Amino acid sequence: MCRQEVAIRAKTTFRRANALMAITNETTSIKAILFDAVGTLFRLTKTVGDHYAYVGREIGLDLDAKILERAFHTAWKQMPQRSAVDGPREEDDKGWWRELVNLVLDQVAPSLGAFDRDNFFEVAYEHFAEANVWELYPEVPGVLEKLQPRFQLAVVSNFDGRLRFILEHLGISKYVAHVFVSSELGADKPDPEIYRRALTLMKLHPKQVLHVGDDAERDWEAATAAGLSVFLLDRKRNSLRDLLTILSTNRHK
Repeated sequence: MCRQEVAIRAKTTFRRANALMAITNETTSIKAILFDAVGTLFRLTKTVGDHYAYVGREIGLDLDAKILERAFHTAWKQMPQRSAVDGPREEDDKGWWRELVNLVLDQVAPSLGAFDRDNFFEVAYEHFAEANVWELYPEVPGVLEKLQPRFQLAVVSNFDGRLRFILEHLGISKYVAHVFVSSELGADKPDPEIYRRALTLMKLHPKQVLHVGDDAERDWEAATAAGLSVFLLDRKRNSLRDLLTILSTNRHK
């Protein structure tokens, strides 16, 4: 291992330890827990490419799932970060998702006409709100059930109104007091403003709120910048059960 790799690992370990230490020391003042959605509470049942290929078959297109997967991730990186605006965005951010899909299709089917593009998008838009597209991480229902009596639970996500249908389909909406989506708040992660606006609506101080997420920039850094405590979810190393353990241990100190 080179010196640079050692330094990076040491920095990551120090950062994770600091975050867990902050949670341990401040859990007595925490009144609410915010959760990220995708990658934290639930995930796709298959790859994005697989789902896009399914949508293509629904409208008579034969598109390769692996090529679609690569195209999606390229398109996702090309989408510009947006500045916060006052109030909800138009059409529940449907135009943003349409732009993303068009960037994907530009790569895999550049000659596709406007009619087929619109058809693909509309089917895809509905598809990703369906129950069988998403699945919970196994520990989620049990963890939320144990946390709900002690904390006000909420979800904050770079999603849109479809998220409420997904949470309902997955059977966990009953645990969540608030669902904050970027399309309605007018701010996206990693802008800390999305967290500030959520806390304003909850009428809570940042020190009273813990955020749980799996993305270093959008969850860990952005929530920390807004003054929240953060649980660093890294599913290769831990799970939400570890959050439950930390909170429970501190409670009995």
